Parts: sequence; structure tokens; C-alpha cells
Amino acid sequence: MKRHKEDDEAERRCIVTGEHGTKTELIRFVLDPEGCVVPDLAGRLPGRGLWVSASRAAVEKAVAKGHFSRAAKAPAKADEGLADLVERLLARRAADALGLARKAGALVAGFEKVTTAIEKGRIACLIEARDGAEDGRRKLEQRLRVAKELEILADVPVLSPLWADEMGLALGRGNVIHAALIQGGMQAKVVADLARLERYGRKNRPENARAGP
Repeated sequence: MKRHKEDDEAERRCIVTGEHGTKTELIRFVLDPEGCVVPDLAGRLPGRGLWVSASRAAVEKAVAKGHFSRAAKAPAKADEGLADLVERLLARRAADALGLARKAGALVAGFEKVTTAIEKGRIACLIEARDGAEDGRRKLEQRLRVAKELEILADVPVLSPLWADEMGLALGRGNVIHAALIQGGMQAKVVADLARLERYGRKNRPENARAGP
């Protein structure tokens, strides 16, 4: 089968920094028929991909300095709010990933349930609300360290990309502070979506956790 040109690593070079990265470390943009810059987080939209490092600063610079036009070698209209739009889309994607994990039985929420998952060596990722109390987080991270010392678990990522109300809405309950992704087939995708949002950075707490783009 002929490989698509964008499957080559050379095509995944940030148009701002010039650095190469994997698809999860970069964000793909394309130009729509009117020449507007459109985020393509799933990597499925037609057209030549314009890749930018998955950080708010990189996207803001791409807009301010005209990097999209230079990379596309054509006029490209990039809205000043593009970085905010990307954040909202990344947050929606991360929340949807949590919801899918819950429906698949691959996620538990609540301090006690997370503690039990750690003690049983089942946890693939600890997910903490951005606005959660530090005390609870410290206790769970301490339990992770003990589990590692006892060789119950290896290194487990701790991510905080979402606020408590966003996590709660994604999981169909009130505010959620602590959650744990269970080891299994879903962990790679869920961790990737959460980590990309955390790496990108959050600017402001949204008024509505499910606000659209």
C-alpha cells in the first residue's frame, strides 16, 4: 500500500520551532476551501497538514507571526482566538476519552476507589482535578510511591488537565476530584488525550465545562 506523504516523519515538523515530534506531540491544522486555518485533532481532514507543537505558546506565535501562510505557501486566515479554540477542542476530546473509559469499566472515581485500585496494582494513570485540594493529591501520590517501592506498580503518570466540574460532567456525576484509569486496552488513547491537553496548557477556567468551540 502506498504510504500517504504525511506518514513520513519529515512531515511532522513544527512550522514554528522547526522541531520534529510524534502526532501526539503536535497539532495538525489544515486550510478550509476559504483559506481559513482549521484545527484537525483527529488527523482526518483532507488537505496538507500544517503541524504545530502542542502548546498554547506555539499556536499563538503561529497566528501572530504568519507561520501558517509561510508553511502553506498561500494566504492563510488564522483567527486570533485559534489558540483558545484548540484548548476547548482538546478539553472536549479529553473529557470524551474519560467518558468512554467509564462506560468501558476502565475508570474509577473517588478517593477510596482510587486507593483500592492503586493497592491492587491496577492503575495506569492517576487523574487529579486541577482545582482539587493538595492534601488528597499528596496522599494518593504517596500511595503510588509505596506501590512502586513494593513493586506493585511501575511509574504511573499523574495528570491534571481538567477541572472538577469538567471531570464530573464527563463521568455523569457531580464534581470529581480523583480518578484512576485502569490498565487495559484503552489506556494508550486516554492517556494520550489527557497528556496532550495538559502539555498544551489551560488559560482560563471555562464558564461552561462543555462549552463548544
